[in-house]
Amino acid sequence: IKKSWEVALAPAKQLPMNAIMMYMSGNSLQIFSIMMVFMLFKNPIQGLLQTNTVFTRYESPKTKSKMWVVKAVYVLMNLVALGLGIWKVNGMGLLP
Repeated sequence: IKKSWEVALAPAKQLPMNAIMMYMSGNSLQIFSIMMVFMLFKNPIQGLLQTNTVFTRYESPKTKSKMWVVKAVYVLMNLVALGLGIWKVNGMGLLP
């Protein structure tokens, strides 16, 4: 269960780096900032779609009842990363 918590908290460890990268890329529409925003959306969406496959190797009959909390934290961290992407797109003026 300890390894599954490390996997669940991995998206949270990437948040400060992504926030700094988004701040440094600026708010103008350039290829670098567009690629950074694309990656900021792609990775959390991939993580959300692969939630069950990521945690299958950590599930056993004993830990199955405890894994829902780990999965919920993983989904929450990916949603926070998506929120960072939405904040960046709003700062770039691409949201209505």
